Amino acid sequence: MDIERRRMFHLFKAAKDAGPYDELPMLPTDFDLQVHLSRNDRPQPFFLICDHDTQIVQMLGKGRVEFRESSVNSFDLEVGDFIFVPAGTPHRLIPDGEAVQLRYKAQHHELEGVVWYCEECGRELWREEWELADRSPQEGYVKACETFNGDPSLRRCQGCGAVHPAIDLSGFRWGEIAAGLRAEAAGAA
Repeated sequence: MDIERRRMFHLFKAAKDAGPYDELPMLPTDFDLQVHLSRNDRPQPFFLICDHDTQIVQMLGKGRVEFRESSVNSFDLEVGDFIFVPAGTPHRLIPDGEAVQLRYKAQHHELEGVVWYCEECGRELWREEWELADRSPQEGYVKACETFNGDPSLRRCQGCGAVHPAIDLSGFRWGEIAAGLRAEAAGAA
C-alpha cells in the first residue's frame, strides 16, 4: 500500500479508500500533530490505549465511544463532535452504520496498546502494549489480535468464566498499511 501524505487532502475522497480502524496517517511526517483517518462500519475489536492525549473527530455518521477506567462511560457521537481522550484511557468506537473519524495523535508518541474486557462482567481479559519505535500501531493491532485469537485462555474471563469470541480479522488492512509505512520509512532513510 502506498501511503500518500499531503499538507492538504480532500477528506471524503480519501475516506472512500479508507477501511475499518486503519488509523491511516494523512499529513507529512514532519508535522508534529498527526491526523489519522478511518472509515468504520463495525465495532472496534478492542479498546485502544494511547500514551498521549488524543482527540477524535466525528466527520460522518453516528456512533458511540466507550471508555474504561474513566469517570465517563460513553459518549454518543454525531457529525462535528470532538472527543478528548486523556492519555492512558482505554476507549473504543462503536459506529451506527458507516462512520468516518479523524484521530489526532502526537507524531512522536512512544507507546500504544490494546485491551479486551469481558462483555459479561466488565473485567479486563488481556492487554498488549508496545513501543512505537519497534512496531507501528497497525503492526501492534495485528499481533495483539492474532495473539488474542490464538490463545483461548486469553479470551476466558477469570472472574465469571465467560468466553470472548475470536476477533474476525477480515476487512482489516493493518498488515497492508504497516508494510506501506515500513516502505515509506525505508524510502525516507
